[in-house]
This record gives sequence, C-alpha cells and structure tokens, in this order.
Amino acid sequence: MENTHFITIAIAWCLAWGDQREPKHKEVLQQTREALKAGKELPEEFQQFVNQVQELDNLKFPETLEELKQYTEQYPHLCNSQIGLVYGGATKIKQYVFEESKLPDIRGGSGLLDQINSIDLPGFFNKEPDSNLYRFYYQDIREWLQKNFPSQPSLLEVLIPEMIIYSSGGNILAFCPAAFVNELTDAIEKRYTERTITANSCAVGECFRILELNFGLLRDNIEDTFWLEQYREKYADKIVEAYFGKIEDKSIINEKFKDHKSFNELTTKLAIRFNQRRSGNDNPNRPTRRYPPMLETHPYLRRDETEKRSAITQANNLPDKPYFSEPSAIKRRFGDRAKIGEFREADWYKGSTLIYEGWIQKFGKFLELNQAYKLNYIGNYDFKEIEIAESLTQLGNVSNGYIAYIYADINNMGGFIQKLRTPKEYQDFSQDVDNATKYAVFQALATNLQPRKLHGIDESKPGLKNGDAIHPFEIITIGGDDIILIVPADKALEIAKMIGEQFEQIILKKVLLKDVTINGKYQTDDKLSNPNKYHRFTAQLEADYQCKLSISIGVLITAYNTPIYYAEKLTKQLMKSAKDYAKILNKSGYYGSTVDFLTMKSVTMISSNIEEFRRQALLINDRGPKLKLYAAPYTLYELKGLIRAIHALKIANFPKSQLYQIRSLLERGKRTASLNYYYYRHRLKQGQNALKVEFENAWCPAKTNEGNIAPWMHDSKENRYETIWSEMVDLYDFIQTSDNESPQPSSMEIAP
Repeated sequence: MENTHFITIAIAWCLAWGDQREPKHKEVLQQTREALKAGKELPEEFQQFVNQVQELDNLKFPETLEELKQYTEQYPHLCNSQIGLVYGGATKIKQYVFEESKLPDIRGGSGLLDQINSIDLPGFFNKEPDSNLYRFYYQDIREWLQKNFPSQPSLLEVLIPEMIIYSSGGNILAFCPAAFVNELTDAIEKRYTERTITANSCAVGECFRILELNFGLLRDNIEDTFWLEQYREKYADKIVEAYFGKIEDKSIINEKFKDHKSFNELTTKLAIRFNQRRSGNDNPNRPTRRYPPMLETHPYLRRDETEKRSAITQANNLPDKPYFSEPSAIKRRFGDRAKIGEFREADWYKGSTLIYEGWIQKFGKFLELNQAYKLNYIGNYDFKEIEIAESLTQLGNVSNGYIAYIYADINNMGGFIQKLRTPKEYQDFSQDVDNATKYAVFQALATNLQPRKLHGIDESKPGLKNGDAIHPFEIITIGGDDIILIVPADKALEIAKMIGEQFEQIILKKVLLKDVTINGKYQTDDKLSNPNKYHRFTAQLEADYQCKLSISIGVLITAYNTPIYYAEKLTKQLMKSAKDYAKILNKSGYYGSTVDFLTMKSVTMISSNIEEFRRQALLINDRGPKLKLYAAPYTLYELKGLIRAIHALKIANFPKSQLYQIRSLLERGKRTASLNYYYYRHRLKQGQNALKVEFENAWCPAKTNEGNIAPWMHDSKENRYETIWSEMVDLYDFIQTSDNESPQPSSMEIAP
C-alpha cells in the first residue's frame, strides 16, 4: 500500500464497484476498506484493479487516432468502465462573509464556510479530521448524511478518503462511483444550505470513461474524436483556436494539444457546468437551485440589524443586546466559537453543535512545531493567555487607531493548472499551494508581530479589559489562492512583503518546514539573465531561477472605523492593480510578486475607485513634462527599497512640515519640487548621507548623466517622470526603524 498512490486506489475502487448502485465485488471492497483503515496491505483480489489503473498510467500518449483506437480495443476495461467526478463548493463567498460589519460575524461566516469545505465534505468520504477536537462532530456529519440520504447502499458505504483530489479554498474535487454522482452533488449543496441557510453553493458531477482520465474527452465512436492529426491542420481555425487557445509558435502544437487532452479537459467541462448551474440552469435528474433562500418577514416583526431579516432571538449577554435573524445568529455563535476555542452555551441561540478550530489555534500549532518563530512571537507570554480581539476597535487600539487590510491572490494559477495532466498532479498542486500560502502567512505574522496590550478601552462593557494582551491580527481566510488579513498598520508592508517572499521560497523548497512536503516543480527551466532591469530601484541582483507562481498583494492602511465592506472593496482593487502590473512584467519574462498599497486617512478620500482617483488627482499631463505623483505598484524588491528610503528619512529627522511641503510642490513641476527637496536636504543636521544612498542614488538617477533628479525618477516606457515621495510621506508614520519605536509622529528639528 505504501507504494500505491491514493488516486490509484480511488480509481481502482470505482472500477471494482462498477457502474451500478450495487457493487460488483462487495466482499473485496469490504476487505479493502478495512485494510485502508488499518493501514495494512491491500487484498490480492483488489490488486487486479490496481494493476489495471497502473496500466492506464503507463500508456503512452497516442500520436495518431489509430493508436487511440488500438488502446480502446486492447484495454476494453478502461474504455467501457465509467467513473464519477464531482466538483462543488461555495459561491459568492465575499458577499456572505462581509454582509455583516462586525468582526465576530465576519469571523463566523468565514470560519463556517471553511469548516464545511475542510471538515464536513471530507467527512462524507469517511475522512477523519486531523484534530481530535472534531471527534464528536465527525459522528454528527455521518448521522446527518445517513438521515438526509437514506438510500441503500448509503454514501458512507460507497465513498473512501482516497477519492478526494482536493478539498480546500472553498471547493472540492473528488471521484465517486458513477451511479452516485447526483446523490453526492445534492448532499454537498444541501450541507452548505442547512449549515448556513443563506450562503450560495453549487455542485456538479459527470461520468467519464476511465480512459478519459488520461486522454481527455472522447467521442462514443472513437473514430469521430478530434485528434492530433486534425489539430495540426486546423489549429488556426477560429473555433479550434477558441477551444484550445491561440498558437504563436508552431513548435509547441503537439505540447499544446497534449496539455489540453488530459484530465484538465474533464475539469474544464465540470467548471463550465458549475457556472451554468450557478446561473440557474437546470441539470437532468437534479433539483433546481434557481430559487434562492427566502426568509419571510412582516412589517410588525422585529428585524435584525444588517439584512433586515426577521429576528428570532435577542442576545441579552452581548453589548447593546442585539437582535439576530437565524443566519446572523449562526454566524455570531460560530464567530464566538472560533474566538474562544472552546464551546460555551448561550441561552439566546441553541442551534446545532458548534465545533471549530480557528486560525489562531492553527497558528498556535505552527508555533509549537517551529520554536524559533514561537520565541520571536510570544516572548515571555503564555500562548493560552493571549486573547483574541473582539472587534476592529480593539485591533485599532493596539496600533494607534490605524489597521491594514491585506488581500493577496496567486498569479498564473489558471495557466499553471492548464498544464496539469493527471489527477495526481492536481492533488499535489492543491496541497502545495495550500501549504505555501498558509505557512507563508504564519511565518510573516510570527516574524513581524508580537502580542500587544489593550489600553484606554471602555471597561464598562463586558469583554476584554485594559492590560489584556491580544493577538494584533485577524485572519479572515487563507484558502485556495486567496488570503485576507487584518494587521497593524505599522507592520503591514513588512508582512505583505514577507508573505510574497516566503510563498515563493516555500514552494521552491528553499525553506523547509516540519511535516510539510512540496511535491510539484515550480522553478523555471532557465535563469533570469538580467533581473535588475525589472526594478526601478537600483538593484544588484544576480541571475537566478524564478518561481512560476507568485502573489499579487493589495494593502489598504486606514482608520479602524472605516466600514469593512468598503475597505474590502478598495483592498481588492489594489490587489487587482498589483495583478495587472504582474501581468505586464510576466510578458517580458519576470514572474515575481507585486504589491500595491494605499494609505487612506479619511473615509471619504475616494468616492469612486482607486484607478479613477489616481488618474484624476495624481497624473499631471497639461503642462511641462508628464508627471505621475505616485509609483505603485511595486515589485517585492522595490518595496524593500521603499522601506529603506523611509528609514533614511526617519534617521535624518526630516521635518514633517517640509515633507508635506515638498509633496504639495510635486504638482507644480519637476524643477520646483527638486529645488525644494535639495534645499531642505542640505539643511539637515544629520542623515544626509543615508538619504543620498537609500533615496537619491537608489531611486533617482538621471537618465543622461551620473547625477540625480530627486525626488523624481524617469519612466522611459511612458516618457514621463514619477516619484515615490508621496508614498514615502504617507507611510512615514507607519514604518518603524526599531521594534521599540512608536508609529506616532515625533517632533523634528531643522538646521538654521
């Protein structure tokens, strides 16, 4: 069994079960289940099915249609046997998570969806949770499945853990015997609806021939299948091009076809059906999901505080004694459960049993396995004594009133997935990305943060008190290719930079983690010959291999009382801006991570969107040289240089009034701003050399001589001048030169 991959066992199980509801080899399957559960050798009778699947793995890709036809005749058991493939998960996740504005509700909504995806759905496949915390909840899942889908044989008899290809990031992809596809997809959708009431979910399935797992979709009559010979002739046809993608280089025609005619084509078909069902289209033999949940109300009934749904309960033991509808009550109770890490009864809403291992508990496990990070983060604290913030107000309290939202998304996921040809590659890829994102976040938080104490809060309300130490961050979600965090404003850029760096290092196996294995190959085949040309910051980087995957990160620094739905919307815009910049760099051969950020000290600062705000307020094209009064987005290396330049400003004690004055003069033209900058820099008592090295020489070299044009730098592609000065001024109060420094503004002097 140790030499047999899980995917092989899953396909062999479906082969042994057959295409009907009743299994062909019931005794063999029963013995196999017992062997899998006990970790023993597989039964000899089952081994024949394993051998058949291994035959499939060893088949060479047929270069001609005739070779493909020979496979169907030579291996009729692979051509005639069917296997089910199911894909499903939550949809409109952000809408569900952020419909309430309070942190406990957001925490509860995110945690509930995460638990359904990572615990409930795998429980359908008899996969026991890793944490002992769920030992009783696991039985509840099984009982629910038996009660709601009582047909014989039941799904619990049919499904095994090895069938799960992945279950993370809000989605599940799994095999199942062909006769149970519709039943399993209905169970997935019903579980989301019953647990959340209002969260959107969708699940679809399809039956495929075993041979199609390797060679993509095949026609019933194999001779009618569009194959490589025809593709070579018609690859430029508009219809063919729309399906397979455009070919720029004829030398990759064969490789392009093989990438598409693989397991990837099956998942693509499921993704299309998923979108169709999500849009309300009917599926044969499936109940429609065209009608969303409708919660009845009445003009004389009490309603909840957010969605105006009919209230069913009042939480008398919570501040302000809020009223909750059932969906919001579920979120709040689940958010409380995620916060405290243990179950507490509440008389205002009973509901179902709430068991959840929150992100703080997972972070604690990471620290236990990595003592160096634990020592840096906890110091003299006991992890169990550190509290979890109850609100954004408390997170703002420990970071001088400002917090930062971080929204990260992995680049080139779609392009990379299109080259995955087998279920095993899909499984490895999912696990690798999940590990890399999760542990990159944990490392960044443990390196840059420590617990912080509350001060000056209102102690008349129940909850945390002054002097209580709290974790100064909130993990909204880490799943699939998405990361959403709330962190202290004064450490936001360092955390974002380290997340991008560590993600690439982990997935390239340059950072080794205990009990974590990276299986895929993510390093480029050739070294990047001249990495320095991709950075506006003067770089001294040597040629090196790149990571094929990177992260685009948006960072919004804002006041703690900024409406969270508004902050999430802006942060997502910043992430997309960073992603657009990454695509531009990608076309020229650079695959590194990118970051875009904005410091918003007033909630009404931006009335439309960030792109429009920058275009109207920060681009000067009507007089003299074209000017761009900002430089974002940045590569990670540029971000490092920006932080160093701000450190140089702080070391020099550059007067705050002059920082703002130079920024106000930027729009008056290139020469006016430069004249004032050099005038005030020469009057500084200290730190002039640091400014020359870290700002002028690093960022502002002239294009025609060896001098500098501070605070400007020339953009030769757009034939304009841009500057990092505005962003340096905005970030000045949020960048610390030492761990003991407060991000509060300090008094500075200027030489006479």
